[in-house]
Amino acid sequence: MKPVEPSTAEPGTAEASALGAAGPGGSAPDTPAQDVPLIRNRDFQALWISRFLASVGKESAEVAYPLLMLAITGEAAYAGALGATQLMVTGAVSIAGGTLADRMDRRKLLIACDATRALMLLLFGALVLADRTNVPAVFVLAVVSAVCLGLSEPPALAAIKQVVPASQLTRATAQNQIRPLGATVAGAPIGSSLFGVARALPFVATALTFVCSALTLLFIRRPMQAAPTGNDERRKALDGFRFILGRPVLVIWIVWIMGSNMAFNHTGAFLALIATAKERGASEPEIGMMLSIAGAGGLVGAALATWVLNRLRPATIFLAAAWLGPVAAVLLMTVPGVLPLGVLLACVFLRGPIVNALFFAYVAVLVPDRLQGRVMGAVMFLSYVAQPLGILAVGSIFDLGGAPWVFAFMALVSSLAALPTLTRLIRRLPHPDALASAPS
Repeated sequence: MKPVEPSTAEPGTAEASALGAAGPGGSAPDTPAQDVPLIRNRDFQALWISRFLASVGKESAEVAYPLLMLAITGEAAYAGALGATQLMVTGAVSIAGGTLADRMDRRKLLIACDATRALMLLLFGALVLADRTNVPAVFVLAVVSAVCLGLSEPPALAAIKQVVPASQLTRATAQNQIRPLGATVAGAPIGSSLFGVARALPFVATALTFVCSALTLLFIRRPMQAAPTGNDERRKALDGFRFILGRPVLVIWIVWIMGSNMAFNHTGAFLALIATAKERGASEPEIGMMLSIAGAGGLVGAALATWVLNRLRPATIFLAAAWLGPVAAVLLMTVPGVLPLGVLLACVFLRGPIVNALFFAYVAVLVPDRLQGRVMGAVMFLSYVAQPLGILAVGSIFDLGGAPWVFAFMALVSSLAALPTLTRLIRRLPHPDALASAPS
């Protein structure tokens, strides 16, 4: 496959114009960061470390919530309802988070969210120590945490455009994909292990993690957003959705992301794999190994993201990722054995960090800073809202027809979502770094 070269999209080409890279509101003037190696970019690394710590805290707490709920009630239904509620709240609040990210100081917003979560977790830890916890208290804490996540993710993603130069946006977004996956690997064992020692311990430890996350933000020297213009347009929450609808390439990406999240959400995919493995007589260790292999796919993808983005054309990456889903879903219905199921799902999860890094690089390049927060909020809302829909669909289909029909559902939804990627616009995608260097 032909490596990507910066000259693949010359300034002023029809492709660049169609993507919205040129013209009023272009992105180049919004990115004045010095062009130093990314590893030596103190501002970006401080932002990354802060958000990694916050992600570790989030994952640790989200393991402790259902464990505590099971300990209190003994019923898994409460734990499932808690997880679905968090997803819906985070998606809904992300619209407000995007608006605030364009209206107020992003650093202060992030610090306020981290401080709120730290305080709530400390208070909740005290309740656990006093043995005064109940189901409503757990739901309140989980919902407040979900609200803070919805408010903090858009400004964190939008700030990347300001702390790295335009030539490094793709590399920065690739490194950023390691954050949630690495946090899942680190945070989940921390939460479960500490809960085994003492029920209050994971909540107190997570509170300290958020304190460290907030303090790390103080090491960022550059402003995390462009200077305000006083434009009233900054106050319109729906402008993020309008901007996406006005850029066909972003619409195609969002359609695919929503379809992929519906078809291959972790909950539904793991449920189908476990049921299939049990039908084939797999032992518990074999099932555990299968799920470990599948889960490792995302980490491998994050590790390979920079390498892949530097060597393959964006169109090749996007098309391969889009059509890998339907192919994998069909193979999951037919391939024999147990461990091959994990390998196939690992391939599906592997594409996620790579495609996400490419997508967020395009968002950073195409969207002016005054709209970055609202566009990121819209993206979060649309991606989050698809996940509970997918979980509900997979659960219903599984009850009616079993795992094979779940895989058929995955194949159908992912195929429909992939169809728009066959358009000429996607086949001729220029590299985001080339768009960033194009004059506005």
